[in-house]
Amino acid sequence: MKTKLFDTVQLGALTFRNRVIMAPMCMYSAKEDGLVTDWHVTHYATRAMGGVGGVILEASAVTPDGRISAGDLGIWSDAHIEGLQRIADQVKVAGAKAGIQLAHAGRKSTTAEPPVAPSALPFDDTYTDPRALTLEEIATIKQQFIDAALRAERAGYDFIEIHGAHGYLLNTFLSPLSNVREDQYGGSIENRMRLLLEIIDGIQEVSKLSIWVRISAADHATGGMTATDYIPLAKELAARNIDLLDCSSGAVVANAVPEVYPGYQVSYAEELKREAGIATGAVGLITTAAHAEEIVRNGRADIVLLARELLRQPYWVYHAAAELGDTVALPKQYERAPIRTVR
Repeated sequence: MKTKLFDTVQLGALTFRNRVIMAPMCMYSAKEDGLVTDWHVTHYATRAMGGVGGVILEASAVTPDGRISAGDLGIWSDAHIEGLQRIADQVKVAGAKAGIQLAHAGRKSTTAEPPVAPSALPFDDTYTDPRALTLEEIATIKQQFIDAALRAERAGYDFIEIHGAHGYLLNTFLSPLSNVREDQYGGSIENRMRLLLEIIDGIQEVSKLSIWVRISAADHATGGMTATDYIPLAKELAARNIDLLDCSSGAVVANAVPEVYPGYQVSYAEELKREAGIATGAVGLITTAAHAEEIVRNGRADIVLLARELLRQPYWVYHAAAELGDTVALPKQYERAPIRTVR
């Protein structure tokens, strides 16, 4: 069977060899200064060799105080470029597109003293109380994202993903549960999405890099954001020619636990794709070949992003293609060992 999952896909100016993308996952393995280690190079290159269309590096902090943990990769300094380039080079040699997620942990940072947020509201009592950002500090963070994007471009990445999900800084600006500001960055959805859009505009002024955005399309809490509430943002992103909206959910407030089942977040990608006319990525307990194929074949999303399943099985793509009766090219070094599935 000729699948849609393993057909090429055009996202902006980039052509991906298939619609399976490795989602960003924190590995907590960087040196204390956020520098790449040999382990990172091996880890990411292995997933690219495994046949995915693209690899997105874990949340890489745009400032030292924006790390989730001391083990996070950094992209706040030119000193990070050499190591990040080693990863990008190996990912691309293996035939995948190289992406990197730019992030600021905000009130969830365990390295900042104190952490910062749009409003002085802690995530829960296990985190240090954050300090509300001043307008001058917001301008500085905006520039840190822009500078980080330029470093990613210098390091040879094909695209960047701006992390606006999971309760980190940009997500806390977007959600009314964590943003109670009364200035131009708080209140209406137009104000709450201002910082994210200003970062994107700033990057696009100086770089031609393909930009993706990850959001938490549902807060799973009363009074919080839903996918429908994100339609205005999705339309603004589409107007800016953002190449993909990566639709995750949750983690902006504590004790907001969704009902979890295979594909539980796919409807968010489907709704925002339909209502805003933007390419979307589906994520969340997508583990089987048949499920991934159904999502893209039925136009519910343009790509699927796999996370833990690629930790369990780096060669998921080859096994999934065989299971669906499709063929994908193996690295020439592996051609003597084709994967066959007994039907």
